[in-house]
Amino acid sequence: MRTTIDKAGRLVIPKVLREQLGLSPGEVEVTPDGTGLRVEAVVGEGLVEEEGRLVIAGAGAGADIDDDLVRALREADRR
Repeated sequence: MRTTIDKAGRLVIPKVLREQLGLSPGEVEVTPDGTGLRVEAVVGEGLVEEEGRLVIAGAGAGADIDDDLVRALREADRR
């Protein structure tokens, strides 16, 4: 999936990816990852119990991330 960076350095994350990953407006952490960038929502410090497990609650909490989504994102990255 291609997108653009404008003259001010702003990167547009396509809506379909924001929805799939549960990203919402707010603060994110951007770090270098090889020749790319890793963008992660800033998570709260609290733990939440889900289905008997303690998980870190974040902006993407509740997003359905499964094997098919991971494969699609990897294939989009290769294009």
